[in-house]
Amino acid sequence: MSHTTVSRALRGSPLISADVREQVQQLALEMGYTPNAVAQSLKSQQTNTVGLVVTSISDPFVGRVVRGVDDVAQQAHISVFLAGSYNDPDREMAVIETFHKRRVDGILVASSLISARYASRLAHIHVPTVLINPQADMPGEMLHAVAVEDARGAVQAVEHLVGLGHRAIGYLGAANRPRSNRLRLEGYHQALKAAGIEADADWVRLGPAGHPQTEDVADGRAMLPELLAAGISAVFCINDMVAIGALLACRDLGLAVPGQFSIVGFDDIETAQYVTPPLTTVHQPKLRLGQTAMKMMLDLWANRPVEEQLLGTDLVVRGSTAPPAVQGTSGSGTRVFAKKQG
Repeated sequence: MSHTTVSRALRGSPLISADVREQVQQLALEMGYTPNAVAQSLKSQQTNTVGLVVTSISDPFVGRVVRGVDDVAQQAHISVFLAGSYNDPDREMAVIETFHKRRVDGILVASSLISARYASRLAHIHVPTVLINPQADMPGEMLHAVAVEDARGAVQAVEHLVGLGHRAIGYLGAANRPRSNRLRLEGYHQALKAAGIEADADWVRLGPAGHPQTEDVADGRAMLPELLAAGISAVFCINDMVAIGALLACRDLGLAVPGQFSIVGFDDIETAQYVTPPLTTVHQPKLRLGQTAMKMMLDLWANRPVEEQLLGTDLVVRGSTAPPAVQGTSGSGTRVFAKKQG
């Protein structure tokens, strides 16, 4: 057979009879033949691959997002390459450039920290790029984004605490997630204002900038005692890992949750339902974030119009929130604080 006939048979081309296709494919299987994807990509100018940059494979938020991306990619016969940025914008930029050199057809970036100072390097990367919950404003015509309604999710969390009777509500944030932190803090203030509560600057603490996300639990554990001194009876945390750190701080101090103190997280990671008590949190549609991002990529490849996507959030009420133990009469709320005995 000619090279053309064999090639078409291996690709399952309808131009070749079914008998010949079956014969060639069976021989290829017996001989252990594997098509050269590099050679194929040189001819087609497509590699059928997409690069996915995540903060870290150990980040509990990442797993469902990756699953969502991979579900859509597999159906489209696209391979996904995975790499970690570890909350370092320089490393993230280096990974993006490496994917570009590898000639991926598109790049997906979760929680991107790339900012305008990388504009000149980004200008040389002419690859469709979709950001998932970006943390900075990235310049470039090839960039698109899908995110959740951070501010609305924060409003849901604080409204829940206000509805339970809390008047002194703290906020534990993270400076290493600038966009999410800004929007969730805005939602926090918006909900307090709508409830007629004047926020106290001492009710807000942010984890240090530049910290890896693996430090979120430690940051939450370290910051909560500072807020307790300000007299809060409940706290809204930027994510579930910080909230779990706050739970540990309460255990250290002998403070009962939710009997003496209430905690709300954000993300609804799998661990949130297994801690003690199970964590009340704002659910992010993580699987749908990944699916939507990959579908946007397929639309870009097909030259279909693509618009930015904002996905909604839902409050999941579990066991870490309850009415305050004592109703205060002062504007700043009642301090509820117990030292561990012994």
